[in-house]
Amino acid sequence: MLRSDAVTKGIQRSPNRAMLRAVGFGDSDFGKPILGIANGYSTITPCNVGLNDLAKRAEEAARQAGGMPQMFGTITVSDGISMGTEGMKYSLVSREVIADAIETACNGQSMDGVLAVGGCDKNMPGAMLAMARMNIPSVFVYGGTIKPGKLGGCDLTVVSAFEAVGQLTSGKIDEEQLTAVEKNACPGAGSCGGMFTANTMSAAIETIGLSLPYSSTMAAEDEEKADSAARSAEVLVEAVKANIRPLDLLTKEAFENAISVIMAVGGSTNAVLHLLAIARTAGVDLSIDDFERIRQRVPVICDLKPSGRYVTVDLHNAGGIPQVMKLLLDAGLLHGDCRTVEGKSLEELLADVPSEPPSGQDVIRPLSNPLYAKGHLAILKGNLASEGSVAKISGVKTPVLTGPARVFESEEDCLAAILDKKIKAGDVVVVRNEGPVGGPGMREMLAPTSAIVGQGLGDKVALITDGRFSGGTYGLVVGHVAPEAAVGGTIGLVQEGDSITVDADQLLLQLNVDEAELDRRRAGWSKPEPRYRNGILGKYARLVSSSSRGATTDHAD
Repeated sequence: MLRSDAVTKGIQRSPNRAMLRAVGFGDSDFGKPILGIANGYSTITPCNVGLNDLAKRAEEAARQAGGMPQMFGTITVSDGISMGTEGMKYSLVSREVIADAIETACNGQSMDGVLAVGGCDKNMPGAMLAMARMNIPSVFVYGGTIKPGKLGGCDLTVVSAFEAVGQLTSGKIDEEQLTAVEKNACPGAGSCGGMFTANTMSAAIETIGLSLPYSSTMAAEDEEKADSAARSAEVLVEAVKANIRPLDLLTKEAFENAISVIMAVGGSTNAVLHLLAIARTAGVDLSIDDFERIRQRVPVICDLKPSGRYVTVDLHNAGGIPQVMKLLLDAGLLHGDCRTVEGKSLEELLADVPSEPPSGQDVIRPLSNPLYAKGHLAILKGNLASEGSVAKISGVKTPVLTGPARVFESEEDCLAAILDKKIKAGDVVVVRNEGPVGGPGMREMLAPTSAIVGQGLGDKVALITDGRFSGGTYGLVVGHVAPEAAVGGTIGLVQEGDSITVDADQLLLQLNVDEAELDRRRAGWSKPEPRYRNGILGKYARLVSSSSRGATTDHAD
């Protein structure tokens, strides 16, 4: 029995069938599974501009495999375009909108399965949230990574343009060079090219088993990406027949595998937020502390941008995520019995993958020669973050810094100070009221961090925030500080000049002010007025949970 029988079977459903006949159903089609094709296509961003071709290819393959595909649209926000503006407040919110849209369409139409096609950062976790909520057979198709831009023999990504702004203001380059970077950074379709958030989440979904092997690192414009989309549709039809559902795959062990891979490839801090949200929706007991536990035993073995040398197409050419997983599996760092949407175990899936990375490349290193002996996403706690915070410490030469607080109430104020050269070596920059509630929407801080790096202060300045960082961020940066300022967190009590310690070695984020003084400040604190009362941002601020719990809107804390 199919779920779609609710709209296709029985004389009382004659009006329903009449509507379906108008969109192409014939007599023989009413017994076939109805498959949603959630299409994130838009011309808003290069991440999503190629998705329609993939969705159409998947639609045709689903039909040939015996399904009845029904395509519908989802939205996206381009993080790269909205970065540094009020529009960035809608980015994390879009994750919830995407999840709600897919759930609404699939459940409203009694669909039997869903294939989601997405590109930009929030498309992937948004689709995963919907899949976990509905628990109908599901496959995710990633739109693919962008190929690197080229300038003077160097590979460029969009982060190169953000960093060039800081280089210009510090006199390292002129406007002609800035324009050259701008014109060459993004050469075509695909998501941002380093191991930034989109490629991090695509890798996580492949590891979990809801995307096909190798698909997470394919270039958007290569033919193999379209072929993979078609095969994904065929796999979805098979999953409906075998009744393989997301909650069969979204186990604690599968999330641990995803975290291990993210550590190994040097992935984005945003993976912490998104995996916590997906796990919470799936009913899996995953906490922020699990990331630190796994970090302690999994090294970084991939030399990828933003802090490394290579881009995601280089990782793909070196063997992709299956090669990374095989190295971890052989080292006992992966649960090989976890299942995939194809019905195979990871161990079976990786059986033919070499146990050593290919020779003649140094994108993927053997575990005996890692880039870093431990993972790069450290969970820091202390009186500034009693619920935890996330530090990305790859490429950081000075993981411990104690310095005076430079306090800003918004990203814009912080960026202006950096560009005016008011931030000095040894400062601890605090950007607050940018959290899930206070922002609202937890903006990413790629513009300030890139400007700091561009000015040569990346190893000399710490930046902490209750907002987020882009997957393109690196340096001594600490995000997701919880509790956030807007709900009474200690970050809201910091005053200009206070001593703050950021210690990635001791996993400490500490405001060096005595408890009596903090109690006095706390007594004088009052909750700030909401920046938005109406519309989606007002609704989001009223519903959203703490970042330490994934910043979801469909669970009460």
